[in-house]
Amino acid sequence: MANVLADLAMLQKAVEALQACHQSQGRLVVFTGAGVSRESGIPTFRDAQTGLWANYRAEDLATREGFLSNPSMVWDWYDFRRNTVWDAQPNAGHFALAELENHFERFTLITQNIDNLHQRAGSQRVLELHGNIFRYKCLDRNHPVSLDLLADANASPPHCPVCNAWVRPDVVWFGEMLPETILNQAFADAQQADVMLIAGTSGVVHPAASIPQVAKEAGATVIEVNPELSALTPFVVDYFLQGPAGEILQTLLSAFKQGVGLEVSDCG
Repeated sequence: MANVLADLAMLQKAVEALQACHQSQGRLVVFTGAGVSRESGIPTFRDAQTGLWANYRAEDLATREGFLSNPSMVWDWYDFRRNTVWDAQPNAGHFALAELENHFERFTLITQNIDNLHQRAGSQRVLELHGNIFRYKCLDRNHPVSLDLLADANASPPHCPVCNAWVRPDVVWFGEMLPETILNQAFADAQQADVMLIAGTSGVVHPAASIPQVAKEAGATVIEVNPELSALTPFVVDYFLQGPAGEILQTLLSAFKQGVGLEVSDCG
């Protein structure tokens, strides 16, 4: 019983922080990781290395060197991943965050995920730190490329119409820098956050994992939603809400709306 009461007290404190942020027209920044997408049935990168792909190393599938060594194999791997992601649907956590955005004029969703599920759920102000699996670019010069416009779109891989280099997924591979403009914007928004809401991240992948630290150091209240404690929990988190993101974020949204006099309905 004591644990239940502690959890309820923690939830109430988190709700009060969101309500205070809303009432003061403060900035809410959300930071999400693979745990949110896992609830939609999307395996993590390493979990997806099964069957045909089980014998490949991450270095074979998600580095520039791996792509140059075997471009057809890497392209086919991302086709496999893309199809898996396309078949997935946003879950209650995605929908809860999309609705929460509607109630904050100053809102940013920073995600480490590449699956586009936040946007499919209705989120508008999204910063994608690691790219998007449904976008493409030129390997050599980073030209954005639309496969629909390529004469050899079915090639494995196709070629850039501007410079004839191979086309690659517009995702961040191991050993690559995160997109500078997006990363700088994420740090800037975190520094201005009044509340940061973390969901589904282990907090071990840098430099992304430094973003909550920036928010905390700037005075933000940090709320974490995760099934288990993360690397961030002991250092930056004020209120830890344990459980699956879909369930907890929906509960958090409903309690927030009740507290600020908004009509409560089911997410999604």
